Amino acid sequence: MKKIGFALLTVLFISYATCLAGEMGNQLAKESIIEKIQKNKVIRVGMSTFVPWAMKDKHGKLIGFEIDVARKLAQDMGVAVEFVPTAWSGIIPALMTGKFDVIIGGMGITPERNLKVNFTMPYDYSGMSMVAHQKKADGFSTLADFNKKEVDIAVRMGTTAEQSARKYLPKARLRLFENESQALQELNLGRVHAVVSSAPMPVFHALKYPDKLFVPLEENFTKEPIGFAIRKGDHDALNYFNNWILNARAQGFLSEKKAYWFESRQWDDLVK
Repeated sequence: MKKIGFALLTVLFISYATCLAGEMGNQLAKESIIEKIQKNKVIRVGMSTFVPWAMKDKHGKLIGFEIDVARKLAQDMGVAVEFVPTAWSGIIPALMTGKFDVIIGGMGITPERNLKVNFTMPYDYSGMSMVAHQKKADGFSTLADFNKKEVDIAVRMGTTAEQSARKYLPKARLRLFENESQALQELNLGRVHAVVSSAPMPVFHALKYPDKLFVPLEENFTKEPIGFAIRKGDHDALNYFNNWILNARAQGFLSEKKAYWFESRQWDDLVK
């Protein structure tokens, strides 16, 4: 009798656990943004402006690598895309409160961020570079040259550029700005020695002002994976986005767009 009772309890426990797991799985599925996107026929994308990841053309229309990626994703999902420009320093809190469905904005995958959001597999890789003022940084050619207490470095707050500057240039004076254009303006005016930012922006900006700016380092001094960011617990969305990235890479879409936006200046006339 005891054996029968124990066996019965075991069966009941397994059945209960299976039902509970099923209910939890169904609940997660119901909460997936994939179903929500399909139902509403629109995907809301959180982003911020970084040249050439995302920027506005002469007519105020959003263009750039991330913009093309998000539009292609929406097209493959059969929905419209709604871009939600957001200050970079608050973009993760905005995602967590449901202001948009996903961040597609050149966001580097870091352990600190991963504690708050889930990341897809990398769909691109970036790295930190630097653009410097010719007069203020005359003769500077290494990180050590900039890592001095009398050197001013401008960065966009809340970015991996800020993290990298603090790590690799701990002695320099950091000046934090809400957006990249403010940091670059300080550089153009000769108020800081350099701006640290994700490649290839520093090279592009130096080419734009060759009479006053230059790129002091031959190579990027960091390498970081870039991924989509979504809210925690949405396994269906993570699965879908990962498989979309695999297909986009296999079809050559990502490499084609990377070559256009990062390895050429064919798009110059769109923004001038």
